[in-house]
Amino acid sequence: MDYRKRFFVDPAEKLRLRKLDPSYKGDHESEEAARQETEHYRVKLAHQQALLYAQRKHSVLVVLQALDAGGKDGTVNHVFSALNPQGTTVVGFKQPTPVELAHDFLWRVHPRVPGRGEVAIFNRSHYEDVLVTRVHKLIDKATWTARYKRIRQFETGLADNGTTILKFFLNISKEDQLARFAERLEDPKRNWKISESDYTERALWDDYIAAFEDAISATSTREAPWYIIPASHKWFRNLAVSQVMADTMEALDMAFPKPSVDLAEIQRKYHAAVAEGRERKR
Repeated sequence: MDYRKRFFVDPAEKLRLRKLDPSYKGDHESEEAARQETEHYRVKLAHQQALLYAQRKHSVLVVLQALDAGGKDGTVNHVFSALNPQGTTVVGFKQPTPVELAHDFLWRVHPRVPGRGEVAIFNRSHYEDVLVTRVHKLIDKATWTARYKRIRQFETGLADNGTTILKFFLNISKEDQLARFAERLEDPKRNWKISESDYTERALWDDYIAAFEDAISATSTREAPWYIIPASHKWFRNLAVSQVMADTMEALDMAFPKPSVDLAEIQRKYHAAVAEGRERKR
């Protein structure tokens, strides 16, 4: 199944997250059943990154957004661990600093986008400035609507410069979120993730859903598509994200560049050096 088509947010249609099943798992009944396919796409993803890094004509920007406990960190860990750290960056956009707030909302984002040959993963992103700010009434409708336009222009500019943009919303239910909060409470290795805002923000669930629906609908374009990934099953989330990204990169039709040296001459020198070494051992 082509998850690029299935999970793509059509800009011509209004998104309704409540109509999408976060527990969807395709044709696979279990993590074990999907393991081989997931590994296939991880290997494919690693190969495509090697081409990207060597050719240095394109770059890839991945945007991960979700409600709290949606699985952004898990996606980074399980999907993008297939990538070579050389040529890969992960950026987490936290609450803006006073210096960042003194500039326009995209000022802190542009320096973190990937250069040619690079992959950048945004774990939260510039979209926080039309989500959190809206839900907490720090901006009005006119402002967030104007920001949608700015975001579209910003992403179009990146695409025009050779950046392939993939934006994933990791879709979980309110029940999933509560269960994952409980896991954090019970697992000492995840206690550090607990914050006081977990439950206060949870009370704003419907407001966040409305903000995500509007922002995603307004900014899903052919140059910078949004994909709604069912994320109740973490293993399916990893499979879907891996496939979408690997197949998208493959479509760039990249190739390793031709050598910049005379290989025949290099081989001649190599064989001469080997022969010389043998003579010295006699």
